[in-house]
Amino acid sequence: MNGSGPRGRAGRAGGGQASAGDLLALVRTGRATTRGALQQVTGLSRATVGQRLDRLFRAGWLREGAGGPVDSPQGGRPSITLEFDDDHAVVLAADLDTRHARAAVLSLGGELLAEHAGALAIQDGPDIVLAELGRWFAELLEKAGRPAVEVCGIGLAVPGPVDSDTGRVVQPPIMPGWDGYDIRSRLADAFTEHTGSGPVPVLVDNDANLMAYGEQRTGHPDCSAFVLVKVSTGIGAGVVVGGTIYRGIDGGAGDIGHIRVPEGAEALCRCGSYGCLAALASGGAVARRLAEAGVPAASGSDVRDLLAAGHPEAVGLAREAGRQVGDVLATVVTLLNPGVLMIAGDLAGIPFVTGVRELLYQRALPRSTANLEVVTSRLGERAGLVGAGALVVEHLYAPERVEERLLALGV
Repeated sequence: MNGSGPRGRAGRAGGGQASAGDLLALVRTGRATTRGALQQVTGLSRATVGQRLDRLFRAGWLREGAGGPVDSPQGGRPSITLEFDDDHAVVLAADLDTRHARAAVLSLGGELLAEHAGALAIQDGPDIVLAELGRWFAELLEKAGRPAVEVCGIGLAVPGPVDSDTGRVVQPPIMPGWDGYDIRSRLADAFTEHTGSGPVPVLVDNDANLMAYGEQRTGHPDCSAFVLVKVSTGIGAGVVVGGTIYRGIDGGAGDIGHIRVPEGAEALCRCGSYGCLAALASGGAVARRLAEAGVPAASGSDVRDLLAAGHPEAVGLAREAGRQVGDVLATVVTLLNPGVLMIAGDLAGIPFVTGVRELLYQRALPRSTANLEVVTSRLGERAGLVGAGALVVEHLYAPERVEERLLALGV
């Protein structure tokens, strides 16, 4: 973990400088879960640790667990362990695709408490889509039996590049009408309109980024370089390095669907350019080729259904698309040297993954793939929701943000 994480902060926070947020981070990560351990790690006195923990208890963020190991080498009673209370609030999350969406209520620990999936066309524009999400959220809270006042934040995954500083999508090829739109404010307003509760923080990120974040944290927490490629209507990649999403300068990292490939020179992409990988090998591109051959298909989800049914032409085209994506991924793997390459999305089945492997291992240097695992999604369609929820929790309970939140609570 880098120096901005709990381990790095606690290391610098010795000598009486560790804040209540630092103590909370140490407990949440499991590095120090007793009062004595917190004293050892931070260098704080017993009284100061007690004072700062008391604020966290009064906020409802910590609770006492069972007796743990004895802190003192001289023996004595087992120390009471400290636990992050992941039931004191909930998070709302939504994952938008081109024609469908999923939304959920999650605990702070990532457990799905209520979930809904349904048709929602992103081409209808942000006003309509975000208003509908507000209605979904209100219904989900009622289903989960949780009051709106317990919601601490909302996470939203969108199929386009996002400037994480502003939460606005930047020139998204498959999101007409969304460019530069103030998603955070509108979704916060929609939540308030439909629940009657006050506004809450809203975080927005690219869907592949949040899928990668959710998958890495839940299934591959020890992988320091993780890449997820989502192949649905479009193609995008999420990269997690050192436990943190890598976004690039302005959110454009991972947009591999718009890498130009020679064999696609005649293919017009939805971004307006010719030769993009997405125009040749995405679920939308495969659907178009199937439709031209007389097979009813209009999107990546239609291709997924055909693949599930074993449709021979869909299988052949999916494998060819996998080879084309694998050719590009050989460069990605050589550059990033990840430990895990995960294939996700509508096309993430055996034919496509077989095609990826064929070209990836053929084109990449053996050194780059010697320790590489090529796998498919563990969380499936819930990956974006899990990642969006985790993003909100990590943001709100980061050490540098805890103090201002405690002050706002009056503790």
